Amino acid sequence: MSDGFAHSQSALRALAQAALDHAAASGASACEVDVSEGFGQSVSVRRQDVETIEYNRDKGLGVSVYIGQRRGHASSSDFSAEAMRATVEAALSIARFTAEDDCAGLPEEKLLARSDMDLDLFHPWDISIDAAIEIARRCEQAAFDVSPMVKNSEGATVSAQQSHFVSANSLGFMGGFSTSRHYVSCSVIAGEGDDMQRDDWYASRRNAAEFPDPALIGDYAARRALARLDSRKLTTRKCPVIFEAPLATGLIGSFVHAISGGSLYRKTSFLLDSLGKKVFPAFVRISERPHIRGGFASSPFDDDGVVTRDREVVRDGVLQGYFLSTYSGRKLGMPTTGNAGGSHNLLVQSGTHDLKGLLRQMGRGLLVTELLGQGVNYVTGDYSRGAAGYWVENGEIVHPVEEITIAGNLRDMLLGIAEIGNDIEVRGSKQVGSILVERMTIAGN
Repeated sequence: MSDGFAHSQSALRALAQAALDHAAASGASACEVDVSEGFGQSVSVRRQDVETIEYNRDKGLGVSVYIGQRRGHASSSDFSAEAMRATVEAALSIARFTAEDDCAGLPEEKLLARSDMDLDLFHPWDISIDAAIEIARRCEQAAFDVSPMVKNSEGATVSAQQSHFVSANSLGFMGGFSTSRHYVSCSVIAGEGDDMQRDDWYASRRNAAEFPDPALIGDYAARRALARLDSRKLTTRKCPVIFEAPLATGLIGSFVHAISGGSLYRKTSFLLDSLGKKVFPAFVRISERPHIRGGFASSPFDDDGVVTRDREVVRDGVLQGYFLSTYSGRKLGMPTTGNAGGSHNLLVQSGTHDLKGLLRQMGRGLLVTELLGQGVNYVTGDYSRGAAGYWVENGEIVHPVEEITIAGNLRDMLLGIAEIGNDIEVRGSKQVGSILVERMTIAGN
């Protein structure tokens, strides 16, 4: 089969339509179907020896049926006609015994995507195992070559993945496309005795031709680990904190979680009733751009089949919209925002400074490069995480820091953002530079 898939896109569409037809014939008032297939391979080396070679191939059929406003869902990894019918019937059986939910059901027909859109999301990487091993070895060796103080490795990994899917429902929507995602990573350990530090780096691309030289990934991972040697603790204090760009994406992720439909209708968010209110300083702007070519979170439609659109989530620091699916929107008495399944390419507008510029602007404070634990209470906004990074004086890093905790409240942290750097990192659906927060509590000695 073309592109290595066992099933063509037309075969997935035929299976989805057959499931819809069987649901209708069996008494369902509405139905939605997802059919997917994916495969890939990954290799890992450690100290230049091959540690793992893994192949994966998965497929799935998911069927949701409605009997009025009773919903049932069932799934299978078997694409045979018999298994498809059994899956539909299992979903119907569940629906018959499920309580009615006045928010259950398909989206409004007029909101569904009706046209195809090529977003350049599929670039299969036809790489042999031998070639992948060689890339991983080069990546790891580049780390060892930085310094004899790089003593050990947790490994370098090369992974190539591709998948395709079809979503359809009984209102006539049917859409699907192929995607790819590949990555190269390296994690190493520097130092010896009681002073050993690890760090890592990775690059992820849809198109393997856009990867940086793998040696650069290993080199940077090593330099990050070396920079953490001779780490110290801090005494407890309050000071400014910079979240390095990869961690800043997590800060934005906490904001997204708080304004997503599930958190809002369950009333488990510290940002309840924040629409139209100031949640960031006036210079902050966050845009959602679902149709960026090659974007990691690009899609012409969401998981409900609703067409996606460009929009401003935050403008001048004011919240313009939530992240709602059809269901969560109904629970809140609001229209869907086309975000069933999550956000699409969130672009946080950057300032004029790179990371070094942010350090100079901060003057004295903490640069955080690693966070530990899951200490976020989304109901209250209380935030407390183990951290490591660097202490900064007069705009310059003076020594690495470890075994500390940073704490604050997310509402205050978001409003207390002083600057956003232009050192933009892309992590999943978020694109953001390092973030300087004016004041947090550092718990140490």
